[in-house]
Amino acid sequence: MEPPVPLALAQAVPRLPRGTRGTWWYEPKFDGHRAALFRTAETVRLQARSGRDITSPWMDIALAGMALRAGTVLDGEAVIWREGKLDFAAVQARAASGIDRSRALAARLPASYAVWDVLAHPDYGDVRARRYTDRRQLLLDLLAEIGPPIQAVPATGDYETALVWYDALRAQGIEGIVCKRAASVYRAGRIWQKVRHAETSEAVVVGYTGAAAQPRTLAVQLADGRTVLTQRLPAALARDAAAYLTATSPGPPAATTAGDTYTTTTADLVIEVLEGTTRHQVVTATRVR
Repeated sequence: MEPPVPLALAQAVPRLPRGTRGTWWYEPKFDGHRAALFRTAETVRLQARSGRDITSPWMDIALAGMALRAGTVLDGEAVIWREGKLDFAAVQARAASGIDRSRALAARLPASYAVWDVLAHPDYGDVRARRYTDRRQLLLDLLAEIGPPIQAVPATGDYETALVWYDALRAQGIEGIVCKRAASVYRAGRIWQKVRHAETSEAVVVGYTGAAAQPRTLAVQLADGRTVLTQRLPAALARDAAAYLTATSPGPPAATTAGDTYTTTTADLVIEVLEGTTRHQVVTATRVR
């Protein structure tokens, strides 16, 4: 399996789904930078959700990944802990850094790789067609002899435990809970569900200003039906968005609710926006979802 590989995503829902015990599995949602890890015969490569190679800023994770067996492909989140709490600002700084700066940042705040799935196994090849619970066991077996900074995320098939996690882990920077059907295969698209603490919300991207390869702002449709422009995008977020915008042809111009002109897009792109800004005509984008 070679990068880039389309990754599975989660759809936001208002509450945890519940079935008979073991029907659903629940994992804490870590606040970091999505990354698939490819252990080849010679090296390790990391891929962002957009498909972009992000090995350079996360070289400490790549080096740790050399302990994995060749032929392993994992899906997870690059995270940074500071004083016992996840630090997303540190993640953003690392993701936007060049080689020299990322090396200096890693020396001060090393990254960890929180793994939740295995896409390819050195003994069985592509395992995406296997059910979640089977892949989970393969993941635990693969990581049994691998210590920090590469670790499997906790998971439970118990609804009540997931509720406790949702409340108790928030103080550590855990965003919420990701919910996965026990029998589900791994495929691209929003196949999982997630329940998040309500500090942010999600918005569908319908267009952009500037060039697709270097968007200045994004036009997003909010839950109340309004279309607004985000504030100017930081460099790292602009690069992530550009990977999606350049994959489709630009559409005709359109206007926001306030009358601002933008170029439309059919890209399958959802971003996170700060909850407190959506009542205004301009919103703050924080990351690609």
